[in-house]
Amino acid sequence: MAQVPQTFFDALAVRTWCGHALRTLGGAREEIDAINVYPVADGDTGTNLYLTLESAVGAVEAVFSGYEGTGPSLAEAVRAMAHGALIGARGNSGTILAQLLRGMAQVLATEGEAPHTDAQGLRLALRHAADSARRAVAHPVEGTVLTVASAAADAAEGAEGDCGTVARAAYEGARAALAVTPGQLAVLARAGVVDAGGRGLVAVLSALVETFTGEAPGAPVPVRPMHTHAEAVAEAHARGVAAAAGREGCADGAEPGGPAFEVIYLLEADDRAVDRLRARLDALGDSLVVVGGDGLWNVHVHVDDAGAAMEAGVEAGRPYRIRITHFGLGDVHTRAGGPPPREPVQRAVVAVVPGEGLAGLYAEAGATTVLARPGEPPASGELVDAVRRAHAREVVLLPNDAELRHTAAAAAEQARTEGIRVALIPTRSAVQGIAALAVHEPERRFDEDVVSMTSAAGATRYAEVVMAERQSWTMAGICQAGDVLGLIEGDVAVIGADVTTTAETVLDRMLQAGGELVTLVLGDETPDTVADRLEARVRESYLAVDTVVYRGGRQGALLLIGVE
Repeated sequence: MAQVPQTFFDALAVRTWCGHALRTLGGAREEIDAINVYPVADGDTGTNLYLTLESAVGAVEAVFSGYEGTGPSLAEAVRAMAHGALIGARGNSGTILAQLLRGMAQVLATEGEAPHTDAQGLRLALRHAADSARRAVAHPVEGTVLTVASAAADAAEGAEGDCGTVARAAYEGARAALAVTPGQLAVLARAGVVDAGGRGLVAVLSALVETFTGEAPGAPVPVRPMHTHAEAVAEAHARGVAAAAGREGCADGAEPGGPAFEVIYLLEADDRAVDRLRARLDALGDSLVVVGGDGLWNVHVHVDDAGAAMEAGVEAGRPYRIRITHFGLGDVHTRAGGPPPREPVQRAVVAVVPGEGLAGLYAEAGATTVLARPGEPPASGELVDAVRRAHAREVVLLPNDAELRHTAAAAAEQARTEGIRVALIPTRSAVQGIAALAVHEPERRFDEDVVSMTSAAGATRYAEVVMAERQSWTMAGICQAGDVLGLIEGDVAVIGADVTTTAETVLDRMLQAGGELVTLVLGDETPDTVADRLEARVRESYLAVDTVVYRGGRQGALLLIGVE
Protein backbone atom coordinates (compact mmCIF):
# COMPACT_ATOMS: atom_id res chain seq x y z
CA MET A 1 0.00 0.00 0.00
CA ALA A 2 1.32 3.46 -0.90
CA GLN A 3 2.27 5.67 2.00
CA VAL A 4 0.25 8.84 2.62
CA PRO A 5 2.83 11.66 2.68
CA GLN A 6 2.98 14.23 5.45
CA THR A 7 2.67 17.83 4.25
CA PHE A 8 4.21 19.54 7.29
CA PHE A 9 6.15 18.63 10.41
CA ASP A 10 3.74 17.59 13.15
CA ALA A 11 3.77 14.85 15.78
CA LEU A 12 2.50 12.26 13.30
CA ALA A 13 5.32 13.16 10.91
CA VAL A 14 7.83 12.56 13.73
CA ARG A 15 6.28 9.19 14.46
CA THR A 16 6.21 8.23 10.79
CA TRP A 17 9.80 9.34 10.20
CA CYS A 18 11.09 7.39 13.18
CA GLY A 19 9.28 4.26 12.04
CA HIS A 20 10.59 4.53 8.48
CA ALA A 21 14.13 5.26 9.72
CA LEU A 22 14.14 2.24 12.01
CA ARG A 23 12.98 -0.01 9.20
CA THR A 24 15.53 1.44 6.77
CA LEU A 25 18.39 1.11 9.24
CA GLY A 26 17.29 -2.40 10.06
CA GLY A 27 17.60 -3.33 6.40
CA ALA A 28 21.00 -1.64 6.06
CA ARG A 29 22.44 -2.65 9.44
CA GLU A 30 24.60 -5.57 8.28
CA GLU A 31 25.84 -3.61 5.28
CA ILE A 32 26.86 -0.69 7.48
CA ASP A 33 28.51 -2.98 10.02
CA ALA A 34 30.53 -4.57 7.20
CA ILE A 35 32.02 -1.26 5.99
CA ASN A 36 32.98 -0.01 9.46
CA VAL A 37 36.76 0.30 8.95
CA TYR A 38 37.57 3.66 10.55
CA PRO A 39 39.48 3.63 12.73
CA VAL A 40 39.05 -0.15 13.05
CA ALA A 41 36.81 -2.78 11.56
CA ASP A 42 34.92 -3.74 14.69
CA GLY A 43 31.70 -3.99 12.69
CA ASP A 44 29.06 -2.44 14.95
CA THR A 45 28.22 1.01 13.54
CA GLY A 46 25.02 -0.19 11.88
CA THR A 47 23.95 -2.05 14.99
CA ASN A 48 24.66 0.94 17.24
CA LEU A 49 22.69 3.29 15.01
CA TYR A 50 19.77 0.87 14.90
CA LEU A 51 19.68 0.41 18.69
CA THR A 52 19.87 4.17 19.25
CA LEU A 53 16.96 4.82 16.92
CA GLU A 54 15.03 1.90 18.39
CA SER A 55 15.18 3.68 21.75
CA ALA A 56 13.93 6.89 20.10
CA VAL A 57 11.03 5.03 18.49
CA GLY A 58 10.07 3.49 21.83
CA ALA A 59 9.96 6.92 23.47
CA VAL A 60 7.81 8.40 20.71
CA GLU A 61 5.39 5.47 20.82
CA ALA A 62 5.14 5.84 24.60
CA VAL A 63 4.07 9.48 24.18
CA PHE A 64 1.42 8.56 21.63
CA SER A 65 0.09 5.75 23.83
CA GLY A 66 -0.59 8.31 26.56
CA TYR A 67 -3.09 10.18 24.38
CA GLU A 68 -6.51 9.33 23.08
CA GLY A 69 -7.96 11.19 20.13
CA THR A 70 -5.91 14.30 19.40
CA GLY A 71 -2.44 12.90 20.11
CA PRO A 72 0.65 14.73 21.39
CA SER A 73 1.96 18.06 20.17
CA LEU A 74 4.97 18.36 17.86
CA ALA A 75 7.08 19.59 20.79
CA GLU A 76 6.15 16.57 22.90
CA ALA A 77 6.91 14.14 20.07
CA VAL A 78 10.31 15.56 19.11
CA ARG A 79 11.39 15.91 22.72
CA ALA A 80 10.49 12.27 23.30
CA MET A 81 12.42 11.29 20.17
CA ALA A 82 15.49 13.21 21.34
CA HIS A 83 15.30 11.91 24.90
CA GLY A 84 14.85 8.31 23.77
CA ALA A 85 17.86 8.55 21.47
CA LEU A 86 19.94 10.18 24.21
CA ILE A 87 19.33 7.52 26.85
CA GLY A 88 19.62 4.68 24.34
CA ALA A 89 22.64 5.91 22.38
CA ARG A 90 25.18 3.18 21.57
CA GLY A 91 28.76 3.75 20.51
CA ASN A 92 30.26 6.81 18.91
CA SER A 93 27.92 6.80 15.92
CA GLY A 94 24.79 6.39 18.04
CA THR A 95 25.88 9.18 20.35
CA ILE A 96 26.31 11.56 17.41
CA LEU A 97 22.95 10.50 15.94
CA ALA A 98 21.35 11.28 19.30
CA GLN A 99 22.79 14.79 19.17
CA LEU A 100 21.60 15.27 15.59
CA LEU A 101 18.07 14.36 16.67
CA ARG A 102 18.33 16.57 19.73
CA GLY A 103 19.50 19.46 17.57
CA MET A 104 16.47 19.08 15.31
CA ALA A 105 14.18 18.81 18.31
CA GLN A 106 15.49 22.05 19.80
CA VAL A 107 14.26 23.91 16.70
CA LEU A 108 11.05 21.97 16.03
CA ALA A 109 9.94 22.11 19.67
CA THR A 110 10.08 25.92 19.74
CA GLU A 111 6.64 27.14 20.76
CA GLY A 112 5.38 30.62 19.95
CA GLU A 113 3.64 32.65 17.29
CA ALA A 114 5.43 30.90 14.42
CA PRO A 115 6.10 27.23 15.22
CA HIS A 116 8.67 25.57 12.93
CA THR A 117 6.43 23.08 11.14
CA ASP A 118 7.06 24.09 7.54
CA ALA A 119 9.95 23.82 5.07
CA GLN A 120 11.80 26.73 6.66
CA GLY A 121 11.53 25.03 10.02
CA LEU A 122 13.01 21.86 8.54
CA ARG A 123 15.90 23.85 7.04
CA LEU A 124 16.63 25.46 10.41
CA ALA A 125 16.37 22.11 12.19
CA LEU A 126 18.83 20.38 9.87
CA ARG A 127 21.33 23.22 10.22
CA HIS A 128 21.09 23.33 13.99
CA ALA A 129 21.43 19.54 14.13
CA ALA A 130 24.62 19.52 12.08
CA ASP A 131 26.18 22.38 14.01
CA SER A 132 25.33 20.99 17.45
CA ALA A 133 26.65 17.53 16.56
CA ARG A 134 29.94 19.03 15.42
CA ARG A 135 30.23 20.99 18.68
CA ALA A 136 29.64 17.80 20.68
CA VAL A 137 32.72 16.08 19.23
CA ALA A 138 35.97 17.10 20.90
CA HIS A 139 38.08 16.92 17.72
CA PRO A 140 35.96 16.77 14.55
CA VAL A 141 37.44 15.15 11.44
CA GLU A 142 36.16 15.50 7.88
CA GLY A 143 35.08 12.45 5.94
CA THR A 144 32.80 11.28 8.75
CA VAL A 145 29.12 11.53 9.62
CA LEU A 146 29.74 15.15 10.66
CA THR A 147 30.73 16.02 7.07
CA VAL A 148 27.64 14.27 5.73
CA ALA A 149 25.35 16.08 8.19
CA SER A 150 26.81 19.47 7.28
CA ALA A 151 26.36 18.77 3.58
CA ALA A 152 22.74 17.81 4.15
CA ALA A 153 22.10 21.08 5.98
CA ASP A 154 23.87 23.10 3.26
CA ALA A 155 21.76 21.49 0.53
CA ALA A 156 18.56 22.01 2.49
CA GLU A 157 19.27 25.72 2.90
CA GLY A 158 19.43 26.14 -0.87
CA ALA A 159 16.19 24.27 -1.60
CA GLU A 160 12.94 26.09 -2.36
CA GLY A 161 9.61 24.34 -1.87
CA ASP A 162 7.77 22.25 0.68
CA CYS A 163 9.08 19.85 3.33
CA GLY A 164 9.35 17.06 0.77
CA THR A 165 11.56 19.19 -1.48
CA VAL A 166 13.79 20.23 1.41
CA ALA A 167 14.07 16.65 2.68
CA ARG A 168 15.02 15.37 -0.78
CA ALA A 169 17.64 18.10 -1.16
CA ALA A 170 19.13 17.19 2.22
CA TYR A 171 19.20 13.53 1.23
CA GLU A 172 20.89 14.25 -2.11
CA GLY A 173 23.41 16.55 -0.44
CA ALA A 174 24.24 13.89 2.13
CA ARG A 175 24.45 11.23 -0.56
CA ALA A 176 26.91 13.30 -2.58
CA ALA A 177 29.03 14.05 0.50
CA LEU A 178 29.07 10.39 1.45
CA ALA A 179 30.39 9.45 -1.98
CA VAL A 180 33.52 11.57 -1.52
CA THR A 181 34.36 10.54 2.05
CA PRO A 182 37.04 8.09 0.78
CA GLY A 183 38.87 11.13 -0.60
CA GLN A 184 38.84 12.78 2.83
CA LEU A 185 39.99 9.82 4.94
CA ALA A 186 42.83 7.67 3.65
CA VAL A 187 41.67 4.64 5.61
CA LEU A 188 38.38 4.66 3.70
CA ALA A 189 40.17 5.03 0.38
CA ARG A 190 42.42 2.07 1.10
CA ALA A 191 39.48 -0.11 2.02
CA GLY A 192 37.38 1.10 -0.89
CA VAL A 193 34.40 2.02 1.29
CA VAL A 194 32.49 5.11 2.35
CA ASP A 195 32.11 6.21 5.97
CA ALA A 196 29.82 3.86 7.88
CA GLY A 197 28.31 6.52 10.14
CA GLY A 198 27.63 8.76 7.14
CA ARG A 199 25.99 5.84 5.36
CA GLY A 200 23.70 5.43 8.35
CA LEU A 201 22.72 9.10 8.29
CA VAL A 202 21.87 8.84 4.58
CA ALA A 203 19.49 6.00 5.51
CA VAL A 204 17.83 8.20 8.16
CA LEU A 205 17.43 11.05 5.65
CA SER A 206 16.02 8.61 3.11
CA ALA A 207 13.29 7.88 5.65
CA LEU A 208 12.66 11.62 6.00
CA VAL A 209 12.08 11.86 2.24
CA GLU A 210 9.66 8.94 2.39
CA THR A 211 7.79 10.63 5.24
CA PHE A 212 7.11 13.80 3.24
CA THR A 213 6.75 12.38 -0.27
CA GLY A 214 5.29 8.94 0.30
CA GLU A 215 8.11 7.34 -1.69
CA ALA A 216 11.58 6.20 -0.69
CA PRO A 217 14.34 7.75 -2.82
CA GLY A 218 16.69 5.72 -4.97
CA ALA A 219 19.53 3.65 -3.61
CA PRO A 220 22.28 5.59 -1.80
CA VAL A 221 25.83 5.71 -3.09
CA PRO A 222 27.53 2.35 -3.34
CA VAL A 223 29.13 1.52 -0.03
CA ARG A 224 32.09 -0.06 -1.80
CA PRO A 225 32.62 2.13 -4.86
CA MET A 226 35.99 0.62 -5.72
CA HIS A 227 35.52 -3.07 -4.99
CA THR A 228 33.09 -5.87 -4.43
CA HIS A 229 32.20 -6.65 -0.83
CA ALA A 230 34.64 -9.55 -0.61
CA GLU A 231 37.45 -7.56 -2.21
CA ALA A 232 36.92 -4.60 0.12
CA VAL A 233 36.98 -6.72 3.25
CA ALA A 234 40.01 -8.67 2.06
CA GLU A 235 41.90 -5.48 1.22
CA ALA A 236 40.97 -3.87 4.52
CA HIS A 237 42.41 -6.78 6.43
CA ALA A 238 45.44 -7.17 4.19
CA ARG A 239 46.42 -3.52 4.57
CA GLY A 240 45.78 -3.58 8.32
CA VAL A 241 43.23 -0.80 8.33
CA ALA A 242 41.39 -2.66 11.05
CA ALA A 243 43.74 -1.02 13.48
CA ALA A 244 44.72 -1.83 16.95
CA ALA A 245 42.24 -0.20 19.24
CA GLY A 246 39.12 -2.22 18.54
CA ARG A 247 37.05 0.95 18.47
CA GLU A 248 33.95 1.73 16.48
CA GLY A 249 34.33 4.18 13.58
CA CYS A 250 34.38 7.54 15.27
CA ALA A 251 34.17 11.14 14.24
CA ASP A 252 37.42 12.36 15.68
CA GLY A 253 40.95 11.46 14.75
CA ALA A 254 41.69 8.48 16.96
CA GLU A 255 45.03 6.99 16.09
CA PRO A 256 45.73 3.25 15.76
CA GLY A 257 47.27 1.69 18.82
CA GLY A 258 45.27 3.98 21.08
CA PRO A 259 43.25 3.55 24.27
CA ALA A 260 42.19 0.13 25.48
CA PHE A 261 38.68 0.90 26.80
CA GLU A 262 35.46 2.38 25.50
CA VAL A 263 33.55 4.06 28.34
CA ILE A 264 29.95 5.18 27.91
CA TYR A 265 27.54 6.44 30.54
CA LEU A 266 24.55 8.67 31.11
CA LEU A 267 25.29 11.56 33.44
CA GLU A 268 23.11 13.82 35.52
CA ALA A 269 25.10 17.04 35.91
CA ASP A 270 24.91 20.79 35.37
CA ASP A 271 26.50 22.55 32.39
CA ARG A 272 29.55 23.88 34.23
CA ALA A 273 30.39 20.48 35.64
CA VAL A 274 30.13 18.99 32.13
CA ASP A 275 32.50 21.63 30.77
CA ARG A 276 35.07 20.55 33.35
CA LEU A 277 34.37 16.90 32.57
CA ARG A 278 35.01 17.47 28.85
CA ALA A 279 38.40 18.98 29.58
CA ARG A 280 39.38 16.17 31.92
CA LEU A 281 38.24 13.35 29.61
CA ASP A 282 39.89 14.99 26.61
CA ALA A 283 43.18 14.81 28.49
CA LEU A 284 42.59 11.15 29.37
CA GLY A 285 41.85 9.75 25.91
CA ASP A 286 40.22 10.32 22.52
CA SER A 287 36.98 9.78 20.57
CA LEU A 288 35.31 12.07 23.10
CA VAL A 289 31.67 12.90 22.41
CA VAL A 290 29.43 14.50 25.04
CA VAL A 291 25.83 15.12 24.00
CA GLY A 292 22.66 16.23 25.75
CA GLY A 293 21.71 19.11 28.00
CA ASP A 294 19.14 20.23 30.55
CA GLY A 295 20.88 18.20 33.22
CA LEU A 296 21.14 14.89 31.33
CA TRP A 297 24.12 13.93 29.18
CA ASN A 298 25.47 10.95 27.29
CA VAL A 299 29.25 10.61 27.57
CA HIS A 300 31.43 8.53 25.22
CA VAL A 301 35.22 8.30 25.36
CA HIS A 302 38.09 5.91 24.61
CA VAL A 303 40.67 5.76 27.41
CA ASP A 304 43.43 3.61 28.87
CA ASP A 305 42.28 4.27 32.44
CA ALA A 306 38.60 3.35 32.67
CA GLY A 307 38.62 4.00 36.40
CA ALA A 308 39.80 7.56 35.89
CA ALA A 309 37.05 8.15 33.33
CA MET A 310 34.49 6.91 35.84
CA GLU A 311 35.97 9.01 38.65
CA ALA A 312 35.66 12.07 36.42
CA GLY A 313 32.01 11.27 35.88
CA VAL A 314 31.34 10.80 39.58
CA GLU A 315 32.99 14.15 40.33
CA ALA A 316 30.85 15.85 37.68
CA GLY A 317 27.52 14.38 38.78
CA ARG A 318 25.69 11.06 38.85
CA PRO A 319 26.74 8.58 36.15
CA TYR A 320 24.59 5.53 35.43
CA ARG A 321 23.85 3.01 32.67
CA ILE A 322 27.59 2.56 32.46
CA ARG A 323 29.07 0.46 29.66
CA ILE A 324 32.81 -0.26 29.68
CA THR A 325 34.26 -2.33 26.87
CA HIS A 326 37.80 -3.67 26.90
CA PHE A 327 39.07 -3.80 23.35
CA GLY A 328 41.29 -6.82 23.93
CA LEU A 329 44.95 -6.74 24.92
CA GLY A 330 45.84 -8.63 21.77
CA ASP A 331 44.47 -5.79 19.69
CA VAL A 332 45.74 -2.66 21.45
CA HIS A 333 49.13 -1.02 21.82
CA THR A 334 50.50 -3.03 18.91
CA ARG A 335 53.39 -1.22 17.30
CA ALA A 336 55.75 -3.46 15.34
CA GLY A 337 54.91 -4.27 11.73
CA GLY A 338 51.91 -1.95 11.55
CA PRO A 339 48.45 -2.45 13.02
CA PRO A 340 47.02 -5.98 12.83
CA PRO A 341 43.58 -6.81 11.44
CA ARG A 342 40.71 -6.60 13.88
CA GLU A 343 40.06 -10.29 14.51
CA PRO A 344 37.96 -11.63 17.37
CA VAL A 345 40.01 -12.28 20.48
CA GLN A 346 40.05 -15.88 21.59
CA ARG A 347 38.46 -15.38 24.99
CA ALA A 348 36.75 -12.66 27.00
CA VAL A 349 34.88 -12.22 30.27
CA VAL A 350 31.50 -10.47 30.46
CA ALA A 351 30.34 -9.48 33.94
CA VAL A 352 27.30 -7.82 35.48
CA VAL A 353 28.42 -5.35 38.16
CA PRO A 354 26.38 -3.31 40.66
CA GLY A 355 28.37 -0.06 40.78
CA GLU A 356 30.58 2.33 38.82
CA GLY A 357 33.67 1.62 40.88
CA LEU A 358 33.35 -2.11 40.33
CA ALA A 359 32.72 -1.51 36.64
CA GLY A 360 36.08 0.24 36.41
CA LEU A 361 37.79 -2.49 38.43
CA TYR A 362 36.39 -5.29 36.26
CA ALA A 363 37.20 -3.42 33.05
CA GLU A 364 40.80 -2.85 34.10
CA ALA A 365 41.03 -6.60 34.67
CA GLY A 366 39.94 -7.12 31.07
CA ALA A 367 36.19 -7.73 31.41
CA THR A 368 33.34 -6.25 29.40
CA THR A 369 30.84 -4.95 31.95
CA VAL A 370 27.09 -4.44 32.22
CA LEU A 371 25.95 -2.14 35.02
CA ALA A 372 23.04 -3.32 37.15
CA ARG A 373 21.67 -0.39 39.12
CA PRO A 374 19.50 -1.09 42.20
CA GLY A 375 16.03 -2.06 41.05
CA GLU A 376 17.09 -2.09 37.38
CA PRO A 377 18.46 -5.56 36.54
CA PRO A 378 19.70 -5.93 32.96
CA ALA A 379 17.57 -7.80 30.44
CA SER A 380 18.88 -10.80 28.53
CA GLY A 381 19.21 -8.63 25.41
CA GLU A 382 21.66 -6.35 27.22
CA LEU A 383 23.76 -9.34 28.19
CA VAL A 384 23.71 -10.66 24.63
CA ASP A 385 24.80 -7.25 23.39
CA ALA A 386 27.68 -7.25 25.89
CA VAL A 387 28.77 -10.69 24.70
CA ARG A 388 28.81 -9.38 21.14
CA ARG A 389 30.76 -6.28 22.18
CA ALA A 390 33.40 -8.50 23.79
CA HIS A 391 34.19 -9.65 20.22
CA ALA A 392 35.53 -13.04 21.28
CA ARG A 393 35.19 -16.64 20.13
CA GLU A 394 34.85 -17.81 23.74
CA VAL A 395 33.10 -15.89 26.53
CA VAL A 396 32.87 -16.51 30.26
CA LEU A 397 29.69 -14.91 31.63
CA LEU A 398 29.52 -13.79 35.28
CA PRO A 399 25.99 -12.70 36.33
CA ASN A 400 27.11 -11.89 39.92
CA ASP A 401 23.53 -12.13 41.17
CA ALA A 402 21.44 -15.21 42.00
CA GLU A 403 18.35 -13.45 40.62
CA LEU A 404 19.98 -13.13 37.20
CA ARG A 405 20.71 -16.81 36.62
CA HIS A 406 17.75 -17.36 34.27
CA THR A 407 18.38 -14.09 32.43
CA ALA A 408 22.05 -14.96 32.01
CA ALA A 409 21.19 -18.50 30.87
CA ALA A 410 18.88 -17.12 28.18
CA ALA A 411 21.57 -14.69 27.01
CA ALA A 412 24.16 -17.46 26.89
CA GLU A 413 21.86 -19.65 24.82
CA GLN A 414 21.19 -16.83 22.35
CA ALA A 415 24.91 -16.11 21.98
CA ARG A 416 25.59 -19.79 21.33
CA THR A 417 23.18 -19.72 18.39
CA GLU A 418 25.40 -16.98 16.94
CA GLY A 419 28.45 -19.23 17.04
CA ILE A 420 29.99 -17.91 20.27
CA ARG A 421 31.13 -20.47 22.84
CA VAL A 422 29.73 -19.28 26.17
CA ALA A 423 30.28 -20.66 29.66
CA LEU A 424 27.99 -19.38 32.41
CA ILE A 425 29.55 -19.37 35.88
CA PRO A 426 26.71 -18.96 38.41
CA THR A 427 28.33 -16.23 40.53
CA ARG A 428 25.89 -14.84 43.07
CA SER A 429 27.82 -11.75 44.14
CA ALA A 430 30.31 -9.33 42.65
CA VAL A 431 32.94 -10.51 45.16
CA GLN A 432 32.62 -14.02 43.75
CA GLY A 433 33.14 -12.52 40.32
CA ILE A 434 36.30 -10.76 41.53
CA ALA A 435 37.64 -14.09 42.78
CA ALA A 436 36.85 -15.77 39.47
CA LEU A 437 38.45 -12.98 37.47
CA ALA A 438 41.59 -13.16 39.60
CA VAL A 439 42.36 -16.69 38.37
CA HIS A 440 41.25 -16.15 34.78
CA GLU A 441 43.98 -17.17 32.33
CA PRO A 442 43.04 -16.76 28.64
CA GLU A 443 46.02 -18.87 27.56
CA ARG A 444 44.62 -21.99 29.22
CA ARG A 445 42.21 -24.36 27.52
CA PHE A 446 38.69 -23.00 27.77
CA ASP A 447 37.35 -25.84 29.91
CA GLU A 448 40.28 -25.62 32.31
CA ASP A 449 39.87 -21.87 32.66
CA VAL A 450 36.15 -22.20 33.35
CA VAL A 451 36.73 -24.92 35.95
CA SER A 452 39.37 -22.80 37.72
CA MET A 453 37.16 -19.69 37.72
CA THR A 454 34.13 -21.67 38.91
CA SER A 455 36.17 -23.20 41.73
CA ALA A 456 37.46 -19.78 42.84
CA ALA A 457 33.96 -18.30 42.84
CA GLY A 458 32.52 -21.27 44.72
CA ALA A 459 35.25 -21.04 47.37
CA THR A 460 34.32 -17.42 48.10
CA ARG A 461 31.68 -16.88 50.76
CA TYR A 462 29.82 -13.63 50.31
CA ALA A 463 27.84 -11.19 52.42
CA GLU A 464 26.42 -7.70 52.22
CA VAL A 465 25.37 -4.98 54.63
CA VAL A 466 22.26 -3.01 53.65
CA MET A 467 19.74 -0.62 55.13
CA ALA A 468 16.23 -1.96 55.76
CA GLU A 469 13.63 0.01 53.80
CA ARG A 470 10.58 -1.23 55.72
CA GLN A 471 9.48 -3.40 58.59
CA SER A 472 9.92 -7.06 57.70
CA TRP A 473 10.25 -10.53 59.16
CA THR A 474 13.67 -12.09 58.57
CA MET A 475 15.60 -15.20 59.58
CA ALA A 476 17.19 -13.09 62.31
CA GLY A 477 13.93 -11.64 63.60
CA ILE A 478 11.77 -8.62 62.82
CA CYS A 479 13.58 -5.58 61.44
CA GLN A 480 12.34 -2.01 61.26
CA ALA A 481 12.87 0.59 58.54
CA GLY A 482 16.32 2.10 59.03
CA ASP A 483 17.84 -0.97 60.69
CA VAL A 484 21.19 -2.19 59.38
CA LEU A 485 20.99 -5.73 58.02
CA GLY A 486 23.85 -8.17 57.56
CA LEU A 487 23.11 -10.81 54.93
CA ILE A 488 25.30 -13.89 54.60
CA GLU A 489 24.86 -15.98 51.46
CA GLY A 490 21.60 -14.13 50.79
CA ASP A 491 19.94 -14.63 54.19
CA VAL A 492 19.61 -11.99 56.92
CA ALA A 493 21.94 -13.09 59.72
CA VAL A 494 22.38 -9.88 61.75
CA ILE A 495 20.09 -6.95 62.58
CA GLY A 496 21.87 -3.92 64.02
CA ALA A 497 21.74 -0.17 64.40
CA ASP A 498 25.28 0.67 63.27
CA VAL A 499 27.01 -0.14 60.01
CA THR A 500 30.46 -0.78 61.48
CA THR A 501 29.24 -2.96 64.35
CA THR A 502 26.96 -4.98 62.08
CA ALA A 503 29.73 -5.46 59.54
CA GLU A 504 32.13 -6.64 62.27
CA THR A 505 29.63 -9.23 63.44
CA VAL A 506 29.07 -10.48 59.90
CA LEU A 507 32.81 -10.68 59.21
CA ASP A 508 33.45 -12.58 62.45
CA ARG A 509 30.82 -15.16 61.58
CA MET A 510 32.25 -15.62 58.11
CA LEU A 511 35.84 -16.01 59.36
CA GLN A 512 34.83 -18.62 61.94
CA ALA A 513 34.97 -21.10 59.06
CA GLY A 514 38.44 -19.90 58.10
CA GLY A 515 39.73 -17.81 55.24
CA GLU A 516 42.84 -16.37 53.66
CA LEU A 517 41.58 -13.20 51.97
CA VAL A 518 38.85 -10.70 52.86
CA THR A 519 37.49 -8.47 50.11
CA LEU A 520 35.58 -5.33 51.10
CA VAL A 521 33.64 -3.27 48.56
CA LEU A 522 32.29 0.01 49.98
CA GLY A 523 29.22 1.76 48.63
CA ASP A 524 29.37 5.45 47.86
CA GLU A 525 27.61 6.41 51.12
CA THR A 526 29.83 4.25 53.34
CA PRO A 527 32.67 6.13 55.07
CA ASP A 528 36.25 4.90 54.82
CA THR A 529 36.28 4.49 58.59
CA VAL A 530 34.18 1.33 58.20
CA ALA A 531 36.87 -0.30 56.09
CA ASP A 532 39.60 0.97 58.41
CA ARG A 533 37.90 -0.64 61.41
CA LEU A 534 37.32 -3.96 59.62
CA GLU A 535 40.92 -4.08 58.39
CA ALA A 536 42.15 -3.45 61.92
CA ARG A 537 39.92 -6.19 63.29
CA VAL A 538 41.26 -8.70 60.78
CA ARG A 539 44.86 -7.79 61.64
CA GLU A 540 44.21 -8.06 65.36
CA SER A 541 42.10 -11.21 65.45
CA TYR A 542 42.92 -13.33 62.42
CA LEU A 543 46.52 -14.20 61.64
CA ALA A 544 47.64 -14.68 58.03
CA VAL A 545 44.41 -13.21 56.63
CA ASP A 546 44.86 -10.40 54.10
CA THR A 547 42.34 -7.65 53.31
CA VAL A 548 41.71 -5.71 50.09
CA VAL A 549 39.37 -2.74 49.82
CA TYR A 550 37.60 -1.31 46.77
CA ARG A 551 35.16 1.53 46.21
CA GLY A 552 32.07 0.20 44.45
CA GLY A 553 30.18 3.44 43.81
CA ARG A 554 26.38 3.43 43.75
CA GLN A 555 26.07 -0.33 44.21
CA GLY A 556 22.94 -0.46 46.36
CA ALA A 557 24.57 -2.21 49.33
CA LEU A 558 26.47 -0.25 51.96
CA LEU A 559 29.14 -2.93 51.95
CA LEU A 560 29.95 -6.15 50.11
CA ILE A 561 32.14 -8.73 51.86
CA GLY A 562 33.93 -11.70 50.36
CA VAL A 563 35.97 -14.33 52.19
CA GLU A 564 38.17 -16.73 50.27
